[in-house]
Amino acid sequence: MKAFTYHRARSVEDAVEAAAANPNCRFIAGGTNLLDLMKLEIEAPTHLVDINRLPLDQIEDTEDGGLRIGALVRNTALAADARVRRNYQILSRALLAGASGQLRNKATTAGNLLQRTRCPYFYDTNQPCNKRSPGSGCSALAGFNRQHAVVGASEHCIATHPSDMAVAMRVLDAAVETIGTDGNRRSIPIADFHRLPGDTPHIETALQPGEFITAVTLPAPIGGRQVYQKVRDRASYAFALVSVGAVIGDDGTKRFAVGGVAHKPWRVESAEALEGAKAVSDALMADARPTDQNRYKLDLVERMLASILSDVEG
Repeated sequence: MKAFTYHRARSVEDAVEAAAANPNCRFIAGGTNLLDLMKLEIEAPTHLVDINRLPLDQIEDTEDGGLRIGALVRNTALAADARVRRNYQILSRALLAGASGQLRNKATTAGNLLQRTRCPYFYDTNQPCNKRSPGSGCSALAGFNRQHAVVGASEHCIATHPSDMAVAMRVLDAAVETIGTDGNRRSIPIADFHRLPGDTPHIETALQPGEFITAVTLPAPIGGRQVYQKVRDRASYAFALVSVGAVIGDDGTKRFAVGGVAHKPWRVESAEALEGAKAVSDALMADARPTDQNRYKLDLVERMLASILSDVEG
């Protein structure tokens, strides 16, 4: 691990001022992903800003009947919150499907959204990786890519985003609240928060340098049956090969988002008006470009949708 300086932020404004003064800075809270990346020298910030003592660990009701989830709310606390379990069951189920209890106790809401890919070539500093070292190439394209993206990828990167929570947030139409180094605040729809790789896979979100997440907001509850299913290589402590988050409204409306298939939670709203798992799956995966090794994901998406629709409508 390379040497770095450290600052404990006293306020949100202090945190963003520190980021503005130190361009190669990272915010740290739970550290469940960042510290591993620093040990491997994939991330090498020269300055860390500790935000753990900021007052951003509350879940509050909003005026429109939704929830405002502070950036530092731990995954365990969010999954256990009575309002989340009652009105946003898909979010609670997605969180409980991720990582282990120990990691959920440390991981934060903002950190979960910002975690980086688990592509093995990204973690192997002996291998070319455009996400780690822009312009070096993508080892996964001709390598072992069974777990990689089938849709939304590019010739520069076929990694996937690992977050279970983000899939549920996408179904729920969450928004990410931020403050920039210039003091300006904005709300970014979750649909626009994570970027597809294109020719800049190292730029993973819509955040500007030094921009700080303060909260994630959920709109008023949409009701209906809420389901999160995750298929993985082992029963726990594993990232999704494919996951599907679904909300089936009492009026028959449907929402679907898929994880494990793209650089971001994958949702195609036009597919949600279609009937039948095959039609929905075909529309969701219409632009898929799978490899020989991960082509199975297309069938898996369809089968998971069929299972969910059968359980909900049966």
